[in-house]
Order: sequence, then C-alpha cells, then structure tokens
Amino acid sequence: MKLWDKGYDIDKLIENFTVGKDRELDLQLARYDVQGTLAHITMLESIGLLAADELPVLKTELGRIADDIEAGRFEIEEGIEDVHSEVEHLLTQRLGALGKKIHSGRSRNDQVLVDLKLFYREKMRELAKQVKALFDRLQILSEQHKDTLMPGYTHLQMAMPSSFGLWFGAYAETLADDMQLIATAYHIANQNPLGSAAGYGNSFPLNRTMTTRLLNFEDLHYNVVAAQMSRGKTERAVSYAVNAVSSTLGRLAMDICLFNSQNFAFVSFPDHLTTGSSIMPHKKNPDAFELIRGHSNRLQSMVNEVSLLTTNLPLGYHRDLQLLKDVTFPALEQLAKCLTVAEYMLQNIRVREHILDDPMYDYLFTVEDVNRLTLQGMPFREAYQTIGHQVQEGTYKPTREVHHTHEGSIGNLCNKQIAEKMNRIYQELEKK
Repeated sequence: MKLWDKGYDIDKLIENFTVGKDRELDLQLARYDVQGTLAHITMLESIGLLAADELPVLKTELGRIADDIEAGRFEIEEGIEDVHSEVEHLLTQRLGALGKKIHSGRSRNDQVLVDLKLFYREKMRELAKQVKALFDRLQILSEQHKDTLMPGYTHLQMAMPSSFGLWFGAYAETLADDMQLIATAYHIANQNPLGSAAGYGNSFPLNRTMTTRLLNFEDLHYNVVAAQMSRGKTERAVSYAVNAVSSTLGRLAMDICLFNSQNFAFVSFPDHLTTGSSIMPHKKNPDAFELIRGHSNRLQSMVNEVSLLTTNLPLGYHRDLQLLKDVTFPALEQLAKCLTVAEYMLQNIRVREHILDDPMYDYLFTVEDVNRLTLQGMPFREAYQTIGHQVQEGTYKPTREVHHTHEGSIGNLCNKQIAEKMNRIYQELEKK
C-alpha cells in the first residue's frame, strides 16, 4: 500500500531503493504518528470534516494501535512503505471507508514532520536527563575529591597543581554548556508543522492552533513554507547538541585512558570493568572508555553529514531529506549508550591520593612560590626571575603550599553555583 497509489506498479528495484530503511527506522516514529493523527482527527471533527460519531470510533482504534506499539506487536508489513501508510492501512482494514478520512487536510510531508518533531523533542529530553545524570555523578566526585591534589598540564608538560575536584568539576560545568545546545535543539523541535501539508498550506479551514495545543507544542511554525524548511534545520540543531556532548565525553574518555595508564596511574577501575590481553598477562585495559572515545569522535561527524545532506537543497521537500533519519536515529541511540556506560564506569572510579608527594612533581609549585614572593612585596617579574634561576641552577626547593581561594579555583570549586547553572537550563526541558 502506498498513500500516493494511482493504480500502477512501481519497479521493484526503484521501490526498494526509495523506501530505503524507512520500514526499520519508522518503528521508532510509530507512537508519534498515532499522537499526531489523534490530534489531527480531533481538529478535523471540530471543523466538520469528521462527524461527531466518527471521532470516537477512530480514537478507539488508534488507541488499540498505540497499545500494540507499546507492547512491541506493531510492525510495518511487507509492501507498506512507511509507518504513516501502515497506520492508515490498519484503520482502513478495520474501519473501512472511515479509515480513509484521516488524511484530509494533511500531506505525508507534514505528517512526517510532526512525527519527527515529536520524536526529536522527546529525544532531547532523554538526552538532557542522561547528561544531567552524568553531571550529577561528576559533581559528587568533585566534592568527594576536592582536597586530593593532582598535576595540571599544559602542552602535556607539568604546569601547576590541580585537584581531582577541579578536574571532575571542569567536565561537569562543560556539560552545563552542552545542555544549552540540547535546550536550543529542544525548542526548535518543539514547534508545530501540522497543517503545512506539502509546504503550501491547504484549502480546508484547518485549526492549526488547536493541534498545537493538543500536541503540547510550545509554538507554531506559522509560515507553511518555513514549516517545511524546518526539515533538516531541526536535525542540524540536534546534531550540534550531539556534537557538543560527544566532544565533552570524548575528551573525558581520553583523560581517563591517559590517567589510567601505568605511566600516570592517577585513576584505576575494578578488574571486572577492564579487559585483558591474549598474550600479556598483566594487562587491564580501559576498553569501555576507549570505545566511548571512538564513538564520541564518530558522533561528531553527524554535524557534517546533516550539513552536507541539506546544504544545496532548494525550497520545498526533496527525498534527500529521508536520509537524515539514517544519520540521526543511530547517532542518538549510540550517544545514549555511551552516556550510560560513562556514568556507570565513573561510579566505580578509584582516585590515587598523595600523587604530588613524588619529587618528580616539584616544579608544579614554581608558580605558587613566585606568587608567595610577590605577596611578600617582591615585584612579580623579579619573583619570576628568582624562581626561574633556582630552577635553572637545580637549587629550587618547593614549599608545597597551595592557597587558591578565588571563584572556581582548587580551594573554591563553586560546585553549588555550577549546579544552579545546570538546573536553570535543565528545568526548561523538564517542565514541558
């Protein structure tokens, strides 16, 4: 069955090529297709395109389809193009001519769009929830290890004293920035395209404000052409959010892989969370974080894929846009898995204490001693040269004292303020 069927058969090779992965991927859109259809037929009844006694019959049958979807019994049959066709096919099969009335006033274009908007809106909320869980774990670790010092690096050279509280907290606050992009993608997705039809509106007196309210969208895509242009625009916003989170996650994974190595040995994990070697009996590899790093790097290509698919498209709908699902759906699923594993691994991370007691880290304290001399009245540049000469001559002996009190430093992590920043953004999505 095809919603555009005109009584002739299409070549099988072309049919299979054009359908692509829709039957597989569209299963993720099924519940949203039912939601969109329920709102649409409620509106149709209000403007007289469905009789009052027809609406409850359709709603009941759509409810049964929704139950099948939630129970995992729903499938898109062979020969049916997509989820939209399957839902209409089932209604027509069960209700006869009444099932054929549900498509009045909409095109498959705005039907797909409303499904995707609802899907991305929900996925951004799910992503936000997972990012918040990782954020909370990092903040717990930051507080737990706020007094445990570790080396800080620039250029991969020992630089200044840092702390595990500062390190964990840095990634927490970076996730707060990433949440801004998740919220932006959420708001872009949270606009109603239903009623834009094929992108040029409809001669039926549709009530688009009503469907906006029924589907709990925060606003309309008012201009019907702009509504269609949001296909690809929404995915691009989603891809930026995925990119940001993946970048943070990949960088954290790299740090952990580095710090877990024997040359650093700053952190470790229980044996059952590591893997071994087939030839080297001593190996305990952080494979989970290596794979998180690899997946995170791949996920950052999503922005480029979405951009390339949409960059040179002229106005209106084009079948190229179908391929966006091939990019975004698996990416969102993979990122969710990475966030779950990262948070689980961090529940079990072990931090080594007294790292800076080793004389190899003496030079970390040079800045502290320059500042100490400056506070005692010596001009900063003179203090810098004094400590610098000691380093060059091999006579430098660190005081090993660290006094950082300003906002966001070792002694004043500001985790409460960072949590407030995150919560302000997160609540934008949670309250909807």
